[in-house]
Amino acid sequence: MVSLSEWLAKNPIFSSLPERERLEIARTAMSRKYAEGESLAFYGDVWPYLFLVTAGSIQAIKESSEGRSLIVLTLEPGELFWGLAFFEDKAPLPVLLQAQSESMVYLWSRDQLLPWLLANGRFSWELSRLMVRRMMRASTIVEELAFKPVASRLAGLLLDHYQDAAGQPVPRSLTLDQMAAHIGTTREMVCRLLYRFSDQELIHITRTEFVLNDKSGLIQLRGQDADSA
Repeated sequence: MVSLSEWLAKNPIFSSLPERERLEIARTAMSRKYAEGESLAFYGDVWPYLFLVTAGSIQAIKESSEGRSLIVLTLEPGELFWGLAFFEDKAPLPVLLQAQSESMVYLWSRDQLLPWLLANGRFSWELSRLMVRRMMRASTIVEELAFKPVASRLAGLLLDHYQDAAGQPVPRSLTLDQMAAHIGTTREMVCRLLYRFSDQELIHITRTEFVLNDKSGLIQLRGQDADSA
């Protein structure tokens, strides 16, 4: 089993610190286990923590007043995330943080890590670089929602998630609701589009399996924008 100090040594942000300081940070961490579907924090919470995932996966989810969801980020073991209040006093959390599967995380409060951030420029610099990458990812999501039709976004999801299904069946690991949450639409729209893709022989789908019959066709569909759809 990998220890927390080993996780920190492999992480590009914490690895910028000397080993002695990483060990000290590891000693101050709070460990938390979450069952599948359990929430770490809710939209609107003032949540001044940074956490590292060491098992399972955590999703950051935006929810609309109409009940629609959009998964904006999935955090796998070794990845970091933080509440806005970790940097800005009283800033509310803009997403719901929820365990996609049985998960374990280690948390630090702002007060615990602030002395290291202020004293170590490389530590702060690496965390800033991660923040920029997250902003770039958010920009891509906004661009896709604004300029890509739902069919293109669904084609991209199938290509990314079911890479091994080209020409051979693989289990359906995503529900209609999960697909809808990944691309910012409704389960009814996903269902209609899947049947359309099947009628066009782009995919073969059953209740339990997926086959990508025409990967090049899906790639072409993924590249369409709203004007050409």
